[in-house]
Amino acid sequence: MSQGQQQSVREGEERYATLLNNSNAVRAITSAVEGTLGPKGLDVMLVGTRGEVIITNDGVTILDRIDVSHPAASLLIQVARSQQRKVGDGTTSATVLAGALVQEGVAQIMKGVPASKVVSGMQQGIEFSLQSLSRRSRKIKGLSDPFLEKTAYIAGRERRDIVKLIMDAASKVGLERLIDPSFNLANCVIAIEKADNEVYEGLLLRQKPLHFRGNYVQKDVRILVLHDALEPETLDEEVLTTEAGFARYMELREQFGRELLSLSELGVGVILLERGVHPDAEQFCLDHNILVIQRVSRVDLGRVCEMTGAIPVKRTALHKSSEQLQRILGFSPRVAYDEELERVRMQAQVDSQEPFVTVVVGASTSEIVGESARIAGDAASALQAAVSGGVLPGGGTTELAVSYELERQRETIKGMEAFGFAAVATALRKPMAQILLNAGYNPLEKLEEARAAQLSEDCDSMGIDCDTGLVINYETEGIVDPALVKLHGLKAAAEVATAVLRIHNVIKMREEDVRLND
Repeated sequence: MSQGQQQSVREGEERYATLLNNSNAVRAITSAVEGTLGPKGLDVMLVGTRGEVIITNDGVTILDRIDVSHPAASLLIQVARSQQRKVGDGTTSATVLAGALVQEGVAQIMKGVPASKVVSGMQQGIEFSLQSLSRRSRKIKGLSDPFLEKTAYIAGRERRDIVKLIMDAASKVGLERLIDPSFNLANCVIAIEKADNEVYEGLLLRQKPLHFRGNYVQKDVRILVLHDALEPETLDEEVLTTEAGFARYMELREQFGRELLSLSELGVGVILLERGVHPDAEQFCLDHNILVIQRVSRVDLGRVCEMTGAIPVKRTALHKSSEQLQRILGFSPRVAYDEELERVRMQAQVDSQEPFVTVVVGASTSEIVGESARIAGDAASALQAAVSGGVLPGGGTTELAVSYELERQRETIKGMEAFGFAAVATALRKPMAQILLNAGYNPLEKLEEARAAQLSEDCDSMGIDCDTGLVINYETEGIVDPALVKLHGLKAAAEVATAVLRIHNVIKMREEDVRLND
């Protein structure tokens, strides 16, 4: 290499120093999760500062706990978090895709294509890809559609026991509930060490009740929910030093006793509290067989209210008349304390318009049960996404077909934006290439085999069997992914990738500016 060429290379490296630094950081994060992709992907062991260990191949779990200080790497992690919040599955694929988009974009910029042109072309290419993926999606025809169970099976990492749980939960919840945007089936999954797998039609509360006697059971229970403590109104200590103040104190104590008696007469069998309970109230409830559960989170109280029809109130509402109190009480056919699980079981009403289920995932150790619950959450999210938005052939086959469609479309693009189109087309082949690499095959060879089969069969779902290396029809074999997972993953990956590519310099802010932003 001549001296002039060497100087040109050095100038190029200096000019793109920030871009290359960010690209390397993104590459480092991508490499942490790409080995987990596909049926032959392996696990990652996360080790904490105190020796705690998590073994998982769940992308968002890995990225959430990885020690990251680089700002560009932090941007990439936002892809996984966004994917998890929106659809609950496909975090690894979205991260790998974002990394590929950055890598291919950098390659085009290093050739001399202006970053603005690359980004503009990538945005056009992403929009074209999203439309192409949407056209290819296949709608789910009810809960009996075989593709629905196949979707859960793939997302559930081929764990038939977990897939059976999720399908059972879906059938109990019903199609109407699953397509409700406010409902998240994955939130119904709980992990309990040494428990048996089950789908319970109701809620399981982790708080222990006060003074339970063995396997406590009540039927046809009325439920009171307080965003407060169960205690009499309090007075300032200065007031109590006066005779009038002490008389007022005794009056409030007597009034509180009457309120408790009124609750008992209304048939209240369970009281759930956000805060604590006064000793007098605790003894009264024990004497009258009222189950008291204190220190319940607002989230759990909200779920109880939604299921039972209870209206949460403050303690001052106990002053109301019996008729008014009657209207704020919830109802459950059965409330019981399960000593083995150390949970309060609260059964849902049979004729409820909004069915409630709890998916209990059990295992012998805390590490295994945690990973099983994450798998169940992925399967539940994938199933719900498939119901809402349909399915597409998995394994990167659809992305491969779209990538070649992009290349044909590139020929119609005038100007340097075409290089951005090319970057997207190449990046879309990364998911299948990584899956094949993890399975032990040569990605270049097998990608060409898959594409040749797609062209000869005129079918976008032709791909490579990771066990045999032979060409198969992914849709026929039931290897499908939710369309929403692919669409949102590509969109989120593109947003972060284009943001990284547009960064010209990284400048540290003053300390006071950082505080203002917080």
